Amino acid sequence: MTTFDELAGRYIAIWNETDPRQRRAAIDELWTADARYVDPLGVAEGREEIDRLVAAVQDQFPGMLFRLVGPVDGHHDQLRFTWELGQAGAEAPVVGFDVAVTDGDGRLRQVLGFLDRVPAGGPDADR
Repeated sequence: MTTFDELAGRYIAIWNETDPRQRRAAIDELWTADARYVDPLGVAEGREEIDRLVAAVQDQFPGMLFRLVGPVDGHHDQLRFTWELGQAGAEAPVVGFDVAVTDGDGRLRQVLGFLDRVPAGGPDADR
Protein backbone atom coordinates (compact mmCIF):
# COMPACT_ATOMS: atom_id res chain seq x y z
CA MET A 1 0.00 0.00 0.00
CA THR A 2 1.23 3.49 -0.86
CA THR A 3 1.74 5.84 2.07
CA PHE A 4 0.49 9.40 2.11
CA ASP A 5 4.10 10.62 2.21
CA GLU A 6 4.87 8.64 -0.95
CA LEU A 7 1.78 9.97 -2.73
CA ALA A 8 2.62 13.57 -1.89
CA GLY A 9 6.23 13.06 -2.97
CA ARG A 10 5.21 11.54 -6.30
CA TYR A 11 2.69 14.32 -6.84
CA ILE A 12 5.30 17.04 -6.23
CA ALA A 13 7.76 15.20 -8.50
CA ILE A 14 5.25 15.48 -11.36
CA TRP A 15 5.17 19.28 -10.99
CA ASN A 16 8.99 19.27 -11.25
CA GLU A 17 9.31 16.82 -14.15
CA THR A 18 10.24 18.81 -17.26
CA ASP A 19 10.53 15.88 -19.68
CA PRO A 20 7.06 15.72 -21.28
CA ARG A 21 7.09 11.95 -21.80
CA GLN A 22 8.28 11.13 -18.29
CA ARG A 23 5.84 13.62 -16.80
CA ARG A 24 2.90 12.15 -18.72
CA ALA A 25 3.90 8.60 -17.75
CA ALA A 26 4.04 9.67 -14.10
CA ILE A 27 0.62 11.35 -14.38
CA ASP A 28 -0.87 8.23 -15.99
CA GLU A 29 0.56 6.10 -13.20
CA LEU A 30 -0.45 8.34 -10.28
CA TRP A 31 -3.80 9.82 -11.33
CA THR A 32 -7.06 7.99 -12.09
CA ALA A 33 -8.47 8.32 -15.62
CA ASP A 34 -11.26 10.61 -14.37
CA ALA A 35 -8.92 12.72 -12.21
CA ARG A 36 -9.77 16.32 -11.38
CA TYR A 37 -7.56 19.21 -10.22
CA VAL A 38 -9.13 22.43 -8.89
CA ASP A 39 -7.51 25.58 -7.52
CA PRO A 40 -8.50 29.25 -7.31
CA LEU A 41 -7.27 29.86 -10.85
CA GLY A 42 -8.93 27.01 -12.71
CA VAL A 43 -9.95 23.42 -13.18
CA ALA A 44 -8.25 20.55 -15.03
CA GLU A 45 -10.41 17.53 -15.85
CA GLY A 46 -8.60 14.32 -16.77
CA ARG A 47 -4.97 13.41 -17.21
CA GLU A 48 -4.51 15.32 -20.47
CA GLU A 49 -5.63 18.62 -18.93
CA ILE A 50 -3.58 18.00 -15.79
CA ASP A 51 -0.52 17.45 -17.97
CA ARG A 52 -1.19 20.70 -19.87
CA LEU A 53 -1.66 22.55 -16.58
CA VAL A 54 1.67 21.34 -15.19
CA ALA A 55 3.45 22.31 -18.44
CA ALA A 56 1.87 25.79 -18.30
CA VAL A 57 3.02 26.32 -14.72
CA GLN A 58 6.54 25.21 -15.66
CA ASP A 59 6.53 27.67 -18.57
CA GLN A 60 5.40 30.50 -16.30
CA PHE A 61 7.92 29.74 -13.53
CA PRO A 62 11.04 28.50 -15.36
CA GLY A 63 13.78 27.17 -13.12
CA MET A 64 11.55 27.11 -10.06
CA LEU A 65 10.89 23.92 -8.13
CA PHE A 66 8.02 22.69 -5.98
CA ARG A 67 8.97 21.42 -2.52
CA LEU A 68 6.97 19.80 0.24
CA VAL A 69 6.96 21.85 3.42
CA GLY A 70 6.26 20.16 6.73
CA PRO A 71 4.49 16.89 7.35
CA VAL A 72 1.93 15.17 5.15
CA ASP A 73 -1.29 14.56 7.04
CA GLY A 74 -3.94 12.05 6.03
CA HIS A 75 -6.70 9.71 6.99
CA HIS A 76 -9.02 7.38 5.15
CA ASP A 77 -8.59 8.19 1.44
CA GLN A 78 -7.53 11.82 1.78
CA LEU A 79 -4.34 13.71 2.49
CA ARG A 80 -3.18 17.28 2.83
CA PHE A 81 0.21 18.90 2.56
CA THR A 82 1.86 22.28 2.22
CA TRP A 83 4.15 23.07 -0.70
CA GLU A 84 6.21 25.97 -1.93
CA LEU A 85 7.46 27.02 -5.34
CA GLY A 86 10.74 28.86 -5.76
CA GLN A 87 14.37 28.85 -6.77
CA ALA A 88 16.64 26.32 -5.07
CA GLY A 89 18.22 27.79 -1.95
CA ALA A 90 15.99 30.89 -1.91
CA GLU A 91 12.79 31.87 -0.15
CA ALA A 92 9.81 30.68 -2.16
CA PRO A 93 7.54 33.43 -3.52
CA VAL A 94 4.60 31.02 -3.88
CA VAL A 95 3.22 28.89 -1.04
CA GLY A 96 0.07 26.82 -0.89
CA PHE A 97 -1.46 23.62 0.29
CA ASP A 98 -3.34 20.84 -1.42
CA VAL A 99 -5.96 18.38 -0.28
CA ALA A 100 -5.95 15.16 -2.28
CA VAL A 101 -8.52 12.39 -2.45
CA THR A 102 -7.38 8.94 -3.53
CA ASP A 103 -9.28 6.05 -5.05
CA GLY A 104 -8.29 3.82 -2.12
CA ASP A 105 -5.73 2.00 -4.27
CA GLY A 106 -2.96 4.58 -4.15
CA ARG A 107 -4.03 6.78 -7.08
CA LEU A 108 -5.15 10.38 -6.99
CA ARG A 109 -8.78 10.99 -7.90
CA GLN A 110 -9.01 14.69 -7.03
CA VAL A 111 -6.72 17.45 -5.80
CA LEU A 112 -8.00 20.72 -4.38
CA GLY A 113 -5.33 23.42 -4.34
CA PHE A 114 -5.17 26.54 -2.19
CA LEU A 115 -2.77 29.46 -2.62
CA ASP A 116 -1.51 31.00 0.62
CA ARG A 117 1.14 33.35 -0.79
CA VAL A 118 1.40 34.58 -4.36
CA PRO A 119 3.65 37.38 -5.69
CA ALA A 120 2.04 40.78 -6.25
CA GLY A 121 0.07 40.64 -9.46
CA GLY A 122 -0.40 36.87 -9.07
CA PRO A 123 0.34 34.15 -11.56
CA ASP A 124 -1.47 34.22 -14.88
CA ALA A 125 -1.38 30.43 -15.34
CA ASP A 126 -3.04 27.77 -13.22
CA ARG A 127 -1.34 26.18 -10.24
